[in-house]
Amino acid sequence: MSILIKPVITEKATTASELSNRYTFLVATKANKVEIKKAVEAAYGVTVQKVRTLNYGPERKVRYTKTGIQRGKTNATKKAIVQVAEGDTIDFYNNL
Repeated sequence: MSILIKPVITEKATTASELSNRYTFLVATKANKVEIKKAVEAAYGVTVQKVRTLNYGPERKVRYTKTGIQRGKTNATKKAIVQVAEGDTIDFYNNL
């Protein structure tokens, strides 16, 4: 099971990384803060000071089709905001 799924690259996440060394990742829903810290340190070679996690529940959707009402939902997700030590940086664009 891979802990880190992908980095979140949005305007808000980029601003947080530039101003306060906080990087946002989409992580596995079963992962805890200790596992996330170890995975980021192993993958990027930085020192992690703090990990914040956010759980997002599934979005429920309803579609009205000619065969009837179709109900569904998206998958639940989890984000982690990782604060690295002063002087350490993570470059997401170096291996494109």
